[in-house]
Order: sequence, then structure tokens, then C-alpha cells
Amino acid sequence: MQNFLEEVINQFGYAAIIILIAVENIFPPIPSEVILTFGGFMTAASNMSVTGVIAASTAGSVGGAVVLYYIGGILGLERMKRIILKYGKWLRLTTADVDKSYAWFDKYGPWTVFFCRFIPLIRSLISIPAGMSKMKMPKFLLLTTAGTLIWNTVLVNLGASVGENWEDITGVMDVYSNIVYAILVILALAFLAWLFYFRPKKKVK
Repeated sequence: MQNFLEEVINQFGYAAIIILIAVENIFPPIPSEVILTFGGFMTAASNMSVTGVIAASTAGSVGGAVVLYYIGGILGLERMKRIILKYGKWLRLTTADVDKSYAWFDKYGPWTVFFCRFIPLIRSLISIPAGMSKMKMPKFLLLTTAGTLIWNTVLVNLGASVGENWEDITGVMDVYSNIVYAILVILALAFLAWLFYFRPKKKVK
């Protein structure tokens, strides 16, 4: 992994970081934590600067997020409703549930987009419901850029500060990711339990 990243970044510099991070946002073959911390380490082994790596990685992250935003926009509310009408009975979901979720996202979506940039996996996927709900692009870009900039700044600087021990940071991030994944699984199971066992049933007229 290190040899691959070093070769690509040495050859293409900031462009490599932009592309790697953008691809990671859409389809994550390499976790962004690895790219960011290694990019920070490379500032001591190349002519790249910490500021440049942060700027390049943020541009890549936002670019990938915009692609997912437009994918969500193509899917759209009405298409989602048609999918729910066709398959929702298997999940006990209705079009009313979709409307409620959209209302929730309209109310809390902006802060959700910002804070989800700090959560592994969800960091990328949150762009899809943002696109589906037709969140204003300037607001989406502002919140996505702000959250991404904070995340990237922390990890790039950590990578630069520990130097050759950059992999220690990725180890810590693995623990963080596993904790987040465990919490997400618990929340998903709790939701399914409510959906199938505790959700109020409609009275048959």
C-alpha cells in the first residue's frame, strides 16, 4: 500500500491526491484516512506542503460528494416512492415514511451534511439524500467543504507530525471506525426492532 501511494503521489503530486480522494468518496478502494495521513507524511519527503495537501484532498472530497449529490438528484423523491410502492411491503415501508424522512431531512439536513463528514462510510453516502431532497447547491457545498476541511486538516497535520509513524494514526482511526460501525449497527437493529415489533399498526376500517 505504501509503495503504491508513494509512487503515485511522487509521480503526480497534488493531482494524485485529488483523484484518489474523489474516487474514495464515490467507491472507497483505499480509506481516506490512509491517503490523508500518508499525504501528511509525504510533505516531509517531497516538495508538497501541508496546506497544498489539505487543499487538494478537500477539492477531491468535495468533487466526489458533488457526484453523489447528483446521483441522489437523479434518483429523486418520486422515483424513490415508486420503488417503495413496488418493494416497500417487504420492508414494511410506505410512501408516507418516505415523505416523513424527507421532511426530517429538510429540517435537519444541513447540520446532518456537516456532521456526517466526520463519520466513516456515512461521510460519503450523506450526499445522496442531500441530492434527493434538492438541498440548495451553495448550502451543500458550504457545509460539505467546511466539514471536509476540518477532517482533512486534522488528519494531514497528524500525518505530518508523526512522519514515518503515520501508520500509527491509521491504526487509531481503525479503532474509531469500528466503534462508529458498531454504533450504526446497534441503531439499525433498534430501528428494525421498532419497525417490525413496536411500530403502531394502522387500524383496519
